[in-house]
Amino acid sequence: MIIVTGSAGFIGANFVLDWCALHNETVLTLDKLTYAGNLESLATLKDNPRHIFVQGDIGDAKLVTKLLAEHQPRAVINFAAESHVDRSIHGPEDFIQTNIVGTFHLLEAVRAYWNGLNGAAKTDFRFLHVSTDEVYGSLSKDEPAFTETHRYEPNSPYSASKAASDHLVRAYHHTYGLPVLTTNCSNNYGPYHFPEKLIPLMIVNALAGKNLPVYGDGQQIRDWLYVKDHCSAIRRVLEKGKLGEVYNVGGWNEKANLDIVHTVCGLLDELRPKADGKSYSEQITFVTDRPGHDRRYAIDARKLERELGWKPAETFDTGIRKTVQWYLDNQDWVNNVLSGNYRQWVEKNYAERA
Repeated sequence: MIIVTGSAGFIGANFVLDWCALHNETVLTLDKLTYAGNLESLATLKDNPRHIFVQGDIGDAKLVTKLLAEHQPRAVINFAAESHVDRSIHGPEDFIQTNIVGTFHLLEAVRAYWNGLNGAAKTDFRFLHVSTDEVYGSLSKDEPAFTETHRYEPNSPYSASKAASDHLVRAYHHTYGLPVLTTNCSNNYGPYHFPEKLIPLMIVNALAGKNLPVYGDGQQIRDWLYVKDHCSAIRRVLEKGKLGEVYNVGGWNEKANLDIVHTVCGLLDELRPKADGKSYSEQITFVTDRPGHDRRYAIDARKLERELGWKPAETFDTGIRKTVQWYLDNQDWVNNVLSGNYRQWVEKNYAERA
């Protein structure tokens, strides 16, 4: 048995789906089901006896303690987080509560559970914390990519809250001996991605005939990682990672945001051409940039390859094609997540940048 928190979010849901497809081990999944948590992403597991879903908050110490005692997991994988930078700028409190306070309560419950284990159950237990490259701050164009020893320099309320959670996890290992592992990933993309983030937003807006809003000059660079590759990296770290270590997970795909948008438009032109023959790229609109927008992220994932033998299976070309095709093939999922709250948020965020 393993427990996965944040299981109805983008990366968490992909991890759980892949886990159930690859393993016979039962997985209990916990999610608060905020706006970005979507049980429809786990719909194929509804009748799977090896999947148990519980709605709840990692900050609910009583609930987490109960689940740990009842199910006796050998590992806890923590995906639970508020993760959208723009939302953290508009309302940072939720990020502090979930990412810092929530992680603290989760660690306390896990520490108490682990202290009560004996023998192999205690020796083999793992707490794997999933984090982000944004904790490292921003790189100039020519600086080397982030390594695991790069100094933390978070620049948004979101990244600051994740940095704090990383520090807590590290402290619980060094102070209490809790057997932890931490991964810091680059920008993920792929199926089940909530359409407030760049790639799914561009696909959804393009098909709806809406503007494709690009922040500033569109030259912000990110390292893009296909979500299924990220999931395989986490499984590898859980299996063979060295206790207390941090592993950076990247796709070796540095791309400017504007180039990403043009790529998406080109694939849509091919796979779902407009009736008038025009390109979706004509819908691109430049809007006011995000405050404090980091210019470049880049992950050096050589430690993960060198020590654990992991490297991504997808190139950006193969991954982005699979992603666009998934959204075209799963319009029901897309339409069901485009709720009134989502529409109100997008209108508010981008109206301020028009």
